[in-house]
Amino acid sequence: MATHAGGENGSGHAAEWRFARVAEEREGALAVAGGKMSIRAARFKISASVDARDPRPVLPLAHGDPSVFPAFRTAAEAEDAVAAALRTGKFNCYPAGVGLPDARRALAEHLSGDLPYKLSTDDIFLTAGGTQAIEVVVSVLAQPGTNILLPRPGYPNYEARAGLHNLEVRRFDLIPERGWEIDIDSLESIADKNTTAMVIINPNNPCGSVYTHEHLAKVAEVARKLGILVIADEVYGNLVFGDTPLVPMGVFGHIAPVLSIGSLSKTWIVPGWRLGWVAVCDPNKILQKTKIIASITNFLNVSTDPATFIQGALPHILENTKEDFFKRIIGLLAETSEICYREIKDIKCITCPHKPEGSMFVMVKLNLYLLEGIHDDIDFCCKLAKEESVILCPGSVLGMDNWIRITFAIDSSSLLDGLERIKSFCQRHKKKNLLNCI
Repeated sequence: MATHAGGENGSGHAAEWRFARVAEEREGALAVAGGKMSIRAARFKISASVDARDPRPVLPLAHGDPSVFPAFRTAAEAEDAVAAALRTGKFNCYPAGVGLPDARRALAEHLSGDLPYKLSTDDIFLTAGGTQAIEVVVSVLAQPGTNILLPRPGYPNYEARAGLHNLEVRRFDLIPERGWEIDIDSLESIADKNTTAMVIINPNNPCGSVYTHEHLAKVAEVARKLGILVIADEVYGNLVFGDTPLVPMGVFGHIAPVLSIGSLSKTWIVPGWRLGWVAVCDPNKILQKTKIIASITNFLNVSTDPATFIQGALPHILENTKEDFFKRIIGLLAETSEICYREIKDIKCITCPHKPEGSMFVMVKLNLYLLEGIHDDIDFCCKLAKEESVILCPGSVLGMDNWIRITFAIDSSSLLDGLERIKSFCQRHKKKNLLNCI
């Protein structure tokens, strides 16, 4: 129903604001996408529960941005490259819609080092962070009646973006008891002739797992059998510190076409720089023949761009950043992941099924039967924030009710403090007579 609001038109009748009907129809999708499917919205809601009278610092164990901690500061070479790009005065202009040619060329060469074939400049599309890369890929695949396969648990931006485009989401499980491997056997049963793609996240957010070469090869074979492309979210890049080495999904691009999403945000610890990319790993040129590449180009031509000076700095960032920087960051994450996994064992109300091997996170199961007056994962997080000034990410936002995501991308002393506060909270809320609830 059209809305009438203050003011009259020229004939003296109340004006009919026709945009109100559109807003009402879109409100539902936007509310779901921006609220229920948003880590940011969940974090803000939980942070609002913090008691301002608590003199202790608020400990952010909910999201993967350790840039505020001095130990995680980005490489000096990266900062110098950005400063130098600005000082040239050459990068104050609009860039090309798909990215500056030199930046795309440098990134193609950088990514080709881990692939059995060479990427070209035309295989690289620069985006305003990994978030826009997700927007681009999901948008070009969203056609009436189509569906996409997403992991559970997973990164909620995929589902949110799909919802905004009326793209049906079907979920496959990651199996905790098998190191969060993809339930490959279920893929064929949930896919149909309208399935266009599946998403894998490796290194995994939120689980901290890293997939083996053998496992990824099986995924590629199933994708080929189903006739779908693989969207490989690889924004956590080389942040791997377990026994399983990182294998880019593009290695299997000859089996099934792959769109690899990456960014500077995590590997260089600069999420505020907002530079990401979509790399086309498709030596058989299937995505070109099916006009997916043309659709990506067309989308970016009417979309926003990453800052030109960051693009201008990219070749020097890639070339000049020393290996010592990456070793330092990976060493820090190895240390803090070990602390996190070890200390969680002493917190009875949560259980960690798999030691993290990559990314910045670990998923833990919330044992509600041990707790008094805690209804679900969101209730747990809100009350923890209020009583202990610790912010965690509820698993329901990630697709798994009554699980919790904890980040260990934080300095070790703050991590130990945060885990001790969680332990104290659980002890304070434990059920008095456990014999009656086991």
